[in-house]
Amino acid sequence: MSTVIIQYNAGNIQSVLYALERLGVAALVTDDPIKIKTADRVIFPGVGEASTAMQYLKERQLDILIQNLKQPVLGICLGMQLMCTYSEENNTNCLGIFNEQVKQFRPENNSIKVPQMGWNTITHLQTPLFKGVEENSYAYFVHGYYASIGEHTIAQTNYILDYSSALHKDNFYGVQFHPEKSAKAGEQIIQNFLSI
Repeated sequence: MSTVIIQYNAGNIQSVLYALERLGVAALVTDDPIKIKTADRVIFPGVGEASTAMQYLKERQLDILIQNLKQPVLGICLGMQLMCTYSEENNTNCLGIFNEQVKQFRPENNSIKVPQMGWNTITHLQTPLFKGVEENSYAYFVHGYYASIGEHTIAQTNYILDYSSALHKDNFYGVQFHPEKSAKAGEQIIQNFLSI
């Protein structure tokens, strides 16, 4: 089984690679359309800013490629947000796989820090992506934007408000947290994705 990590101008690829290596999986990091299209599994990671990431994808026609992938695809953090229709981050039109808008956290007082950084619980877990993961497991988050709860929500988290910490539609999965940094629960989620 071949696993590809999409290479684009968004960070965090190295820690995803290490997490896969711990599970005995050697993944290829590439922006080659043929290698992405023919992989058995595709991981779309990301730490960065929405508009510059989308621009990079469009310049290389990776946006159209990702939208048309038929194998299981996992978007992580910014990767998940880019799979939504629109992001408030620099007024960005995204890939439109999930019918959700990505909004900025707006705390009512200064005691709540944005971005959310650190451990938080994931609840309302659905689909085989969370097989063997306990309700209220902790996952590691770093983000200032969130996707609302909607028809594609398969996990929820509360920070300022309830939002989607995971989304699913057809062969596409997205997680707002970083499974590669989320200890045992994160490792189980990656393993589950590789088994889908």
